[in-house]
Amino acid sequence: MATFHLTIASVGETYFDGQATSATFPGAGGEFTMMAHHEPIVTTLKAGTITVRGESGSKEMQIKDGILECSNNHAVVLL
Repeated sequence: MATFHLTIASVGETYFDGQATSATFPGAGGEFTMMAHHEPIVTTLKAGTITVRGESGSKEMQIKDGILECSNNHAVVLL
């Protein structure tokens, strides 16, 4: 399955930095899932759960809010 690079970080701490097959985010306008080769996007995130899925399983993390930017098969979430 195709993957994309995902980094989830805040000032001074990285929570995830690796390949993902998909990731679900709590968007300000509703929950959405991102997969490899997603269209470029910049959006805000609200409080909720981020679920990252990879070839070795899935990981969930709770967030308060954040910003997501995706382009060129690389997504960055700043919390």
